[in-house]
Amino acid sequence: QVQLVESGGGWVQAGGSLRLSCAASGLTFSTHYMGWFRQAPGKEREFVARISWSGRSTSYTDSVKGRFTISRDNAKNTVYLQMGSLKAEDTAVYYCAANKNWSPQGTDYDYWGQGTQVTVSS
Repeated sequence: QVQLVESGGGWVQAGGSLRLSCAASGLTFSTHYMGWFRQAPGKEREFVARISWSGRSTSYTDSVKGRFTISRDNAKNTVYLQMGSLKAEDTAVYYCAANKNWSPQGTDYDYWGQGTQVTVSS
């Protein structure tokens, strides 16, 4: 079975940094696009970032550009989200997801992790 497991979430002061990891198993990781999404209480799931097979192409939602960086290590079947200059508005449950095509649409993704909580204190 396919499994995506996020880790690295926690509590951090505004202005701080945090790195999330997502380890994948049960799929051909190197042929899947990977994405990060987040969901705050009372709000809908929001696209955060995505990365191509090779890691050469990336895309971000405007609110995190210049602060977040997505990367992947195909040898380790792992995708990362480095988050810096964190704001209270970044507080959410963060999910990683795998997709067979290039898309920022959550409904297009085939597999999802269980999520990891990120709390930013102002």
